Amino acid sequence: MIMLRRALGSFPRRHTIRLASSHRESWNSTEAPEVPVPEREGRVFVDTVFPVLLGKLDFRRYLVESRKNTLLTSLKERFKNVKTHDLQILSVDSHLKDGGVFVHFKYKATEEEEQALKSIEESLRKEARDNGGIATWLGPRIPNIWLVRGSPWTEDIIGRSASGILKVSFEGPDVPEETLYRVFRPYGRIEELTHATPVPAGTQRFSMIHFNRLGSATVARNVIYGMEVPTSGGPTRLRISYTSPIEAHVVRDWITNHPKIFLPVLFFLIGTLTYTIFDPIRVLMVEAKLLDWFDLKEFKIYKWLRANTLERLYSKSESLPADKQIWKEREDAERGIQAYLSDLPSTVTFVHGPQGSGKSTMIASALKSAERKSLIIDCRELSKASSDAQLVAGLAKQTGYWPIFSFLNSMNNLIDLASVGLIGQKAGLSRSVDEQLQQILDTVALALRNVSEKQHKDIAKKIQTREHDKPAEQSDKAERSRNEGSQNEKGNTPDIDQKRAQESQTSSTKTRKKKEKDVTEIQAVEALPIVVIRNFAGKAVREDLLNGLAQWAAKLAENQIAHVIVISDNRENSKKLAKALQSKPLNFVALYDADEASALAFVQEKLHEADVNVTMSREEKTYVQRLGGRSVDLESLINKVRTGMDVKEAVEDIISRGVGELRKNAFGDDAEDAKNLPWTRGQAWTLLDLLSKNSEVPYHQVLVDYPFKGDEAPLRSMEHAELITIATHDGRPTVIRPGKPVYRWVFERLVNDPIFRATQEIEFNNRLVSIAETTIQSSEEELLKLAEIAKRGSSSWLSGDALSKRSHYLMNKMMESERKLESLEKKNTELKKTLSKFST
Repeated sequence: MIMLRRALGSFPRRHTIRLASSHRESWNSTEAPEVPVPEREGRVFVDTVFPVLLGKLDFRRYLVESRKNTLLTSLKERFKNVKTHDLQILSVDSHLKDGGVFVHFKYKATEEEEQALKSIEESLRKEARDNGGIATWLGPRIPNIWLVRGSPWTEDIIGRSASGILKVSFEGPDVPEETLYRVFRPYGRIEELTHATPVPAGTQRFSMIHFNRLGSATVARNVIYGMEVPTSGGPTRLRISYTSPIEAHVVRDWITNHPKIFLPVLFFLIGTLTYTIFDPIRVLMVEAKLLDWFDLKEFKIYKWLRANTLERLYSKSESLPADKQIWKEREDAERGIQAYLSDLPSTVTFVHGPQGSGKSTMIASALKSAERKSLIIDCRELSKASSDAQLVAGLAKQTGYWPIFSFLNSMNNLIDLASVGLIGQKAGLSRSVDEQLQQILDTVALALRNVSEKQHKDIAKKIQTREHDKPAEQSDKAERSRNEGSQNEKGNTPDIDQKRAQESQTSSTKTRKKKEKDVTEIQAVEALPIVVIRNFAGKAVREDLLNGLAQWAAKLAENQIAHVIVISDNRENSKKLAKALQSKPLNFVALYDADEASALAFVQEKLHEADVNVTMSREEKTYVQRLGGRSVDLESLINKVRTGMDVKEAVEDIISRGVGELRKNAFGDDAEDAKNLPWTRGQAWTLLDLLSKNSEVPYHQVLVDYPFKGDEAPLRSMEHAELITIATHDGRPTVIRPGKPVYRWVFERLVNDPIFRATQEIEFNNRLVSIAETTIQSSEEELLKLAEIAKRGSSSWLSGDALSKRSHYLMNKMMESERKLESLEKKNTELKKTLSKFST
């Protein structure tokens, strides 16, 4: 019949099919067939089966992933019991993002589609309600079941999360607000509904709907998406999407539009965060470095393990006692350091002496004997920094300052440049190197004060413990002695006894107060840490670092925060410290080279400790004396003798090596290199020639004559280069000595080199020749002028006498310059013969 109906339906209605009479009779004799009920399909949306995911990082998606199939199967089995309109479940599809499930079904109904779907919707709700709900991710619950009125889009785009605000786009004419309200209101209370606003051409107009609950928005979006709404202009298809409560780039746009408000507030918050969080941590880390909190050797368990393992298996050999004569040159310096450390600081101690004179060794010995906390800053290590960031990081490492964010400095500079373009001025986030160094030093000063207070408390606690541990016998003994004294004085009158008792009590009170005061002062001194600044004003050390350290050292001493000892190779380097300590003089401690006897005893003692049996002859002792008392050269001699050299050969090797170093450092490799030196070759040659013949030369005699002519800068530069040493008396330079004792022999060896001597003297004489020629030429020009004046016939006999005297002076000066010129040219001729002789 169906096939027949389809076949009949293909003909036009105006045609009639006539059947045979036999067929008509049989048709009429049977009952009319039943009209089949059409099958239809539909969907419902079941909410709250899964959680509504709120973003990419919502971990609940992983909790329900394993139970998804179980929940979907349970839901399908529950809805199979509904038989309204021959309901058959076709599929159950989850929509995890919005927390719901789409149930796809088919049914048969003769009534209108809308009424049939409503009855099915009600039956499904009744089935869930009557059977205690359905299984959800939180357990059995009674969910809401909604009839899907559009064509849902079950996307799983991760970047799009559910929101309580829906953007309803119109694919067609605009939908009035009243219609939108009637469509969306059944799913929840609406807080705001905006009318469609003008949009750029080519884009769809839309309205915004704000629900008061997130679940209402998710249900409305899944149920109504793709629904066609009739309007006066025709049907309009609704496309719905979620919109974040905060629009994209709102914060960024506000910051861009209000930089003068945002940037100062941001920098204030960053500065406050740094001050409140990082600065206390940095102070604590500096204290940890001073108190050895992280030093493994200071842990009790380490000491116990070492005492019970290594020290039992291996016994440390005792070193031989050092000969006191070796260190007699340092005794005065050590006494000066100990005197400074035994009193409250009011100034800075400046320890100076030539390189290799044992300054660091003496300070290390003083620190060890003091048994106090110390902090050492080495300027030579800081001078190796190739950039500002490395300099700051190096100072922070030596002081224990941590954490430090040196890599942010360049970023801060970029922020400052950007802020100039935005608000017209720098943000102030970046800081100069001086400010960064000063911040580190201020933090270290605060940590030093804290360490001093903690040490003071620890010392006071130890003294109190010792006082409590004193045996009570002392008090009993004192009581017995007082009783015996009172018995012996029973014959005295009561007034005399009372008077003596009062005097005794007053005396004991004064003694006790004085003792307590002395103990308090001793505690205050012993609690102070010691700061040692090594290699102050060494080569290539930055001026800003030295000035900052000088100001910091002065502040530590003046405020009695710590004892400060500054070590330098040159007394002249104390000027920065003296400038920082304007009201107090520096405490100078000088170390000089040991004398010949001490140097010889030092070498013999060290060789004896190294098990090298060397019996020195008189000649070898004379060679050792050539090295003087500089410990660096003596140590080099000892090392060479240990390797198998004899004393004479080792000393000659040290002198030969010094000749090569001196030739390069004092004269340069070539003429171009010599131009970069802060002194001329003639000035260096003059000093070397004088010091090769004398152990010392007067300072002002060298300064007055050529080639210095009153210029002290070359002499100071050569002193900084350690070529010479300038001795002072009452703060005034007096004599010039070689930079090291061995330089006396190095100078002599270099000056006696005929080739080198000839080249340097020829160059030096050429300059003198040039000066003499200039003098002669200027004298000739002046004599010609005097002759011209005399031709004019001056009538005054006084003027004639003045011309005669001036002419006589110039003639003598010319004669002296001419004689000097001839002598210099004669010397140069002989020197050139020497050069040609040795070159052949």
